[in-house]
Amino acid sequence: MRYNFPYATREQRIGLLGGSFDPAHDGHVHITKEALKRFKLDQVWWLISPKNPLKTKHPNSINHRIKEAKILFSHPRVVITDLEIQLTTQYTADTILKLKKLYPGVSFVWLMGADNTPSFNLWKNWKKIMREVPIGVVDRPGSNYATRKNKMTESFKGKRIPGKHSKLLALMEPPAWCYISTPLNYTSSSQIRLVKHSPIDSN
Repeated sequence: MRYNFPYATREQRIGLLGGSFDPAHDGHVHITKEALKRFKLDQVWWLISPKNPLKTKHPNSINHRIKEAKILFSHPRVVITDLEIQLTTQYTADTILKLKKLYPGVSFVWLMGADNTPSFNLWKNWKKIMREVPIGVVDRPGSNYATRKNKMTESFKGKRIPGKHSKLLALMEPPAWCYISTPLNYTSSSQIRLVKHSPIDSN
């Protein structure tokens, strides 16, 4: 198999944004741009997964999703990749472990929208993820994610980095996580799919 891994050098700070991206949308772009700036990242890699283990619905083909993502967003510091297929990993914890071995000296930060925090404890080996890389959480529309309690925020409440120190997150020894408030973007993949598949009103 011919591998096509992104390029990174020692001491770079790389944000990892994983998901189905079915389809990629402005919300993903918003999280990426805010993360680059607020967490002082050198790059962000979009890890477009073959399938979300927590969802029963099969997404569109990964080639289709990658193509749409590249049409949506082109940025010199953003890499859109099928790394999980190349690494033969299905779960985030396994992906992170392999990336850390492949890129020694690189500081990885796992990125996610705040709307993922309530279900983060359902991810396989979620506590291991917390202990392997810092977590950057970007505000998303919803019920005040900044103050809502859940297993992730309660289990690691003593490891939260204040938003004013967000630029230091990539250099922190995990477990460490930081929540940043941003202007909200209300776009979601499920919303886009709903619009695409809604019947056209002919009246």
